[in-house]
Amino acid sequence: MQAWKALWLVVMSAIVVACASTDESEEGLPSGSRTEQAFYEAAQRQLRSSQWDLAIKNLRALEDNFPFGSYAEQAQLELIYAYYRNYENDAAIASADRFIRLHPQHRNVDYAYYMKGLASFTEGTGLFERFLPTDMTRRDPGSARESFAYFAQLMARFPESRYAPDAQKRMIHLRNLLARYEIHVANYYFKRGAYLAATNRGRFVVENFQQTPAVPDALAVMVQGYHLLEMPELEANSLRVLQANYPDHPAFRRDGTFNYNYYKGASGRNIVHRLTLGLFEKSDPRGFDSREQYNIEYRREEAPLPPELM
Repeated sequence: MQAWKALWLVVMSAIVVACASTDESEEGLPSGSRTEQAFYEAAQRQLRSSQWDLAIKNLRALEDNFPFGSYAEQAQLELIYAYYRNYENDAAIASADRFIRLHPQHRNVDYAYYMKGLASFTEGTGLFERFLPTDMTRRDPGSARESFAYFAQLMARFPESRYAPDAQKRMIHLRNLLARYEIHVANYYFKRGAYLAATNRGRFVVENFQQTPAVPDALAVMVQGYHLLEMPELEANSLRVLQANYPDHPAFRRDGTFNYNYYKGASGRNIVHRLTLGLFEKSDPRGFDSREQYNIEYRREEAPLPPELM
């Protein structure tokens, strides 16, 4: 009987040791080594091999066990990156905020600001959007606005940062996205017969997003909207600006006159359309969308969007 108990103890001890060894191997640590340097070196190997989950695990363990160690601050920065690459954008932003709060004068704090913008830049991008072409201008603009604000913080605080040039390119891209989103909303309002709301969206783009590729369509929206609202003076002013700056806009006919049927709104629709606000309307007006003409990112004959703007 004693022999059986002894054998049982030996077996249980072997299982415990095996489990411990398995845990350590999963962390990527050398057997029996749980030092600060071991955690950090394991995390570095995992970052290089894109094992983001394991890297996050080891970086967090390093910070938990050695909060004042020589690798602690660097581990916090690399944790931001690991979260970002693992598509955990909220966690990346929270980690960046924490680093900024704890180390506001750190020599690499600009990186934390940059990563906040980068994580917000891709926030809300689902599995299909990551691998399939998606019209980003139709997404909720909340994350784009946040990303723009974070990059603006970086530019204001650290204009000489090594990350400033890329942040500036992304801000231009985000500004174009936000402007185009307003045009989509204007087209939607035209379809619903809300002409005043559509016109206001066009005017908002002209006043707040100058020098974006959406401005030509914004002016066309204003011309069409003021025409439908029967406000001839404002219509004429908008038309004059559109003709002077964008005479090749597709809403113009060959003779240079504005085609008010280019976008067919909700006027003349039946009573069912009016009562349902177009919810049962099968045809979809094309709306104002001249991106392929005025925005190099959407020209079919051009090369794809540069990697730094993806």
